Amino acid sequence: MRKTIFLLGAFISATSLMGENMKELRLASPDGTHEVIFQQRQATPQTSEICYQISYKDQPVIEESRAGLELDNRVWEMALGVRSLKQPACWMDNLEIDSVVTHAPVDNLWHPLYGERSTLRNAYNSATMYLSKKDGSEYRLNIEVRAYDEGIAFRYFFPEHPRAIFHKVTGDLTEYTFPTGTMAWAEDWAQAPFERKAIENMKHPVERALTLELPSGLWAALTDADVDDWCLTKFGRSDSKPNTLTSIMYSPVDVVTYYATPWKIVMAAEKPGELLEHNGIIENLNPPCAIADAAQWVKPGKIMRETTITTEGAIATIDFCAEHHIPYMLFDWLWYVPCTSHDGDATKVVSKLDMPRVIAYGKEKGIGIWVYVNQHALMKQAKELFPLLREWGIVGVKSGFVQYASHRWATWLHDLVRLAAENHLMMNIHDEFRPSGFSRTYPNLLTQEGIHGNEEFPDATHNTILPFTRMINGAADYTICYFDKRLKTTHAHQLAASLVFYSPLQTIFWYDKPSFYQGEPEIEWFENLQTVFDESRVLDGMPGKNITLARRNGEEWFVGMMTNNEGGDASLSLSFLEKDKEYSAYIYTDGGDKVQTRTHVKCSYLRVTSDTTLKFGLKPSGGAAIRLFPSEKEEQKKFRKYNNSVL
Repeated sequence: MRKTIFLLGAFISATSLMGENMKELRLASPDGTHEVIFQQRQATPQTSEICYQISYKDQPVIEESRAGLELDNRVWEMALGVRSLKQPACWMDNLEIDSVVTHAPVDNLWHPLYGERSTLRNAYNSATMYLSKKDGSEYRLNIEVRAYDEGIAFRYFFPEHPRAIFHKVTGDLTEYTFPTGTMAWAEDWAQAPFERKAIENMKHPVERALTLELPSGLWAALTDADVDDWCLTKFGRSDSKPNTLTSIMYSPVDVVTYYATPWKIVMAAEKPGELLEHNGIIENLNPPCAIADAAQWVKPGKIMRETTITTEGAIATIDFCAEHHIPYMLFDWLWYVPCTSHDGDATKVVSKLDMPRVIAYGKEKGIGIWVYVNQHALMKQAKELFPLLREWGIVGVKSGFVQYASHRWATWLHDLVRLAAENHLMMNIHDEFRPSGFSRTYPNLLTQEGIHGNEEFPDATHNTILPFTRMINGAADYTICYFDKRLKTTHAHQLAASLVFYSPLQTIFWYDKPSFYQGEPEIEWFENLQTVFDESRVLDGMPGKNITLARRNGEEWFVGMMTNNEGGDASLSLSFLEKDKEYSAYIYTDGGDKVQTRTHVKCSYLRVTSDTTLKFGLKPSGGAAIRLFPSEKEEQKKFRKYNNSVL
């Protein structure tokens, strides 16, 4: 009920209405680029369907497609004495449109606690389609629609049923019919590799965000928002309609009205990078922050894993973190045992680790301690464990192997984040879980995995796909493994990845130890790297080919460039810098055997301006990382002016 009460209040507050008693919902975004139509069509002489279509700049994105939900309320109807009600073949069949109401436009700015950008504009036009049944059942359904410049969002809302009949949602009937020839960048699960394929060639349900290339040259993405009280929904190929995706719910969802489903989002753009730039729509569609004092204790930053699980190893890692400006250290699994059993006890630390001493030493050095906790212990002990961890001085929990897909486990997991917030614990959810904007409401959830990241050592081409697909959803704990010999990319590529793959809690040196560091000069990139930003821009890129992304924190800019397995020449215009200022540029590229370090990263220190265009020869599976900030006079003397050479 926590969510539905908020939604009802928001719904009632929309009092500026017009367009009463229409039978069709038509809506355009504030800039007129996105348009959506919802209407009712006669499917058979006895039944009707709600359908919708979406266009971008007058070009079709979603062709006429079905909308709605399937319910099975028969048992609840019988239990509450409603026993003569005729059951339609589909719950939606006998719904009729009563009216369509257009609401007053919304346009405001707000500031998230942290993010890829420090200011978000929440601007949209909205309307609601009201439907009901005339069979005496007193069932009603509203379809709430918002048109943003970034995309179209809609959801289903059940008003309170006067006879308290519970609603069992057994299926999501929403379909997405695309123009013939549409191609999708699809993955079967959240940590899977991607394949570019036609919709007809999809054999298994695929994840969201789902990025698509339309034959018109447009790009689209399907994703969702505000999903804390729902089950996982994927997209599957329709067996009966060409070029059509269906919605596949992992489990039924039991609803007590009033109730709103998650938002469904359809984004469209001319360039794939615009989809990532516009992913603030997901945050806009989630409730505001629910933690009053979040700014006092939710602190983003970098983190390093301690791999020995010993007191001496932890002390050494804390010293390394303090020296290299890494504010957090993580004890991953095995600090309590057995981790993957209900017999494990996360209130008891293994004997070789003096946890109080480590936590105290960390506080002395300014390093906060995180711990991994497996689902087995979280299920059994969370209510006693979280207060205990706070008492110890632990600042965050990384949850592992958590269930998340069914309605039961989805609500359990999100409630776990709420419980962590009550105990001033930050969280990092690992394995298959993917974000949908919940961190706006509970920013103590800093990040999550849900990505085919460095633990599985993907190649560079895969890494150039991620910014245009998975990263649309939000933060991802990619886990940079900088010194690991199993890497399939160059080290400059890894430096760039730590910027491109946004995460307020950025894991670096995942498989590494302090002893692995041998004075490599480019480590200064990690020392200076920020994990939250005032603005983010995709400057160039195509899935599977390359990505150039720039992020600003204050006056300081960070740029990450990554290429695919083949490499190639690239240029970077610095026109995004402030005019009439000179900047110091710290540039890290793959220098090859000419650089006599294990990582072969070349460090160049140059003076540049907004008129400068840097040239790069990116090696196969390579990249470049650039840090830029306004030059002080003393620094201008140390740095040479860029001479148009290839870096």
